[in-house]
Amino acid sequence: MTERDTKYWIGVVSLNHVQKGVEGGFGQLCHGKERPLKRMQKGDWIIYYSPKKSLDGNEPVREFTAIGRVKDERIYEFQMAENFIPFRRDIDFYKEAKSVPIKRILDYLEFVEDTSKYGYKFRFGHFEISKKDFLLIAHEMGLPLKYE
Repeated sequence: MTERDTKYWIGVVSLNHVQKGVEGGFGQLCHGKERPLKRMQKGDWIIYYSPKKSLDGNEPVREFTAIGRVKDERIYEFQMAENFIPFRRDIDFYKEAKSVPIKRILDYLEFVEDTSKYGYKFRFGHFEISKKDFLLIAHEMGLPLKYE
């Protein structure tokens, strides 16, 4: 994969679900939908943003909470509950990543058009970002240069 082919993504997921993904080496998006996972390719990077601690709770987090690279082209279903079989992709997470509060870098992110309404973009659940934004967030999260 060449440098120009690499894409950079944001996934919006509650903190406790991000932690399960990092622990298990997988990513899920948009409540287990397949389509956002299909948009990514092997070698693409994903940064997870967690607006809150849990899906059903209201405790705010508002931080970038995990960073990783898509391992392969495989998308698969995984039965989590009797009536819930989400799609997943394997992600090679940088497990030493530090969480970064969005407020700390909000003024420098290209994908944020209006800092007073920065949460709007996250409503999409999954979106592409520029390499510049990726490098800024990755640097703040402590990703070593060897990973870039």
